[in-house]
Amino acid sequence: MKLVRYGKTGAEKPGLMDGDTLRDLSDHVADITGDMLNDATLEKLRSIDPTKLPEVTDNPRIGPCIGNIGKFLCIGLNYSDHAAETGAAIPEHPILFLKANSAVVGPNDDVMMPRGSTHTDWEVELGVVIGKTAKYVSKADALDYVAGYCIINDVSERHFQNKLTGQWTKGKSCDTFGPTGPWLVTRDEITDPQALAMSLDVNGKRMQTGNTSTMIFTVAEIIEHLSGLMTLHPGDVISTGTPPGVGMGMKPEPVYLKVGDVMELNIDGLGRQRQKVGQDA
Repeated sequence: MKLVRYGKTGAEKPGLMDGDTLRDLSDHVADITGDMLNDATLEKLRSIDPTKLPEVTDNPRIGPCIGNIGKFLCIGLNYSDHAAETGAAIPEHPILFLKANSAVVGPNDDVMMPRGSTHTDWEVELGVVIGKTAKYVSKADALDYVAGYCIINDVSERHFQNKLTGQWTKGKSCDTFGPTGPWLVTRDEITDPQALAMSLDVNGKRMQTGNTSTMIFTVAEIIEHLSGLMTLHPGDVISTGTPPGVGMGMKPEPVYLKVGDVMELNIDGLGRQRQKVGQDA
């Protein structure tokens, strides 16, 4: 299934995609949140004949595909080819940072550069949404704890991230820096999360081309590692790292976003995102 949330910010309704048709799920669930991502509820939703659901025809805004996100956990330098372009050593363990939930927006909402930003960058990433409580989970069982997958643009202000003394979180958590969606694709539709092609264009020019096969730590290994440090709850989101082609790594000089730029993201089977860059007031 492709689960979706649509409508005005803060008042999104639950839906699902029936091919290219958006259908309303409001009579069956209140929202797409962690408390309904268990296997039993998802199985009930799969049993619904989508053609019997109301069709949504007014071309609404698409919101973040998961509401009331618990923890937004991010893995840094998790692609061998991205680590190489930044000159960083291959990490021995997954690098973890947090993105503030207030950064989360819909997949096609504008990304707003914060005041004083001159180093805002793009990062297409595979998002993993946890479906059941995970603590001390083994790699062999880890994918059973996944509700589904989505696209995340881990937008980053590199000066804030690297030069304002402190953690990477500073450059990752600005408002609108977490476009998520367009839909949550349940795990049964993704045969292998380590075989997904991904790309990101800026103003129609291909910047990032990658594949989850080059992850240093797989989705299963990440879940094993994180669940050994903290309990993962339904509705928690993990952004699993980005392939090469970020602006910071461009040669001979870095390239960063400017007002009016348009980012377009794609991951096989997970849909597309499109954001225009604006300036925060």
